[in-house]
Amino acid sequence: MTWMLPVTDLKQWAYCPRVIFFTYLMPGLRPLTFKMEAGIAAHEREGRRERRRSGRLYGLPEAQRIEDVALQSERLGLSGRMDLVLRLEDRAWPVDYKLSRRIGIAAHFKLQLAAYGLLLEDAWDVTSDQGFLYSIPHRRAEAIRFTPRLRKKVLHVVEAIRSSIDDQRMPPPTSQRGRCVNCEFRRFCNDIF
Repeated sequence: MTWMLPVTDLKQWAYCPRVIFFTYLMPGLRPLTFKMEAGIAAHEREGRRERRRSGRLYGLPEAQRIEDVALQSERLGLSGRMDLVLRLEDRAWPVDYKLSRRIGIAAHFKLQLAAYGLLLEDAWDVTSDQGFLYSIPHRRAEAIRFTPRLRKKVLHVVEAIRSSIDDQRMPPPTSQRGRCVNCEFRRFCNDIF
């Protein structure tokens, strides 16, 4: 049996591969940053608000709403916990809350959401052709299509993460150095700073 990668690892890898490297190969060092704490608190508040909403916000007023859905797939080697799943007959759409104002352009958020879609398809035998990123600050949802290219990228990233961890090989840093400023691991990247 393959060990399960949390879907959030795919998001982290796409943001900066070194976060995953340090998390797995230097366990116990990861501090909880202010930004992380703010995100956790915002998720909890949004979960309470979500209970009062209908599926209309997502253009699916008839869909069943299922909160806090935990799934895993042996075939994919992934596990994850979704904030919300909308289900209508043999179709399902994951919803992920984000404390971000720029959800639609964030490739790492799309990758995480698509991985949730693949988990739903595998575990529930449904079709999941899109999901929703919900921006907490804007209080709006954006539909993200799960294209064949995005689906392949999910599988590619799973393999890249496993390979990096198995080989204990430090991956290159993100090319977007602005991400390093608030990174909890910035002091470990001596080739950057």
